[in-house]
Amino acid sequence: MYTGVPLASAKTQVFEAVLGFLPDWVQITVLALVVLAVVASWVVKVRRRLARRRASRAGLPLPGAARPGQSGADFLGPYAPAQRQESGADFLGTYAPAQRQGDRPA
Repeated sequence: MYTGVPLASAKTQVFEAVLGFLPDWVQITVLALVVLAVVASWVVKVRRRLARRRASRAGLPLPGAARPGQSGADFLGPYAPAQRQESGADFLGTYAPAQRQGDRPA
């Protein structure tokens, strides 16, 4: 008896329809790879959780966490642009007034 409510999601139905056209050995291989990917993601998640727990118990900084005083998008880590010290004239770039040879900023 069909009640009009599908028992599986649309993704599951599409996945089963695509696998239905493949030979059995391909179906088994694909399903094994999907299971392997799920198990590998669980292993990685557990290893990260254990590393965070060990670091917090040892008083070390947590892996991937910002330094004190930095959080969220403020912490770019190794992706932060290099810090340059600019004077006012350097900041103006091409719009800065020309300086004579003897005039150097102190």
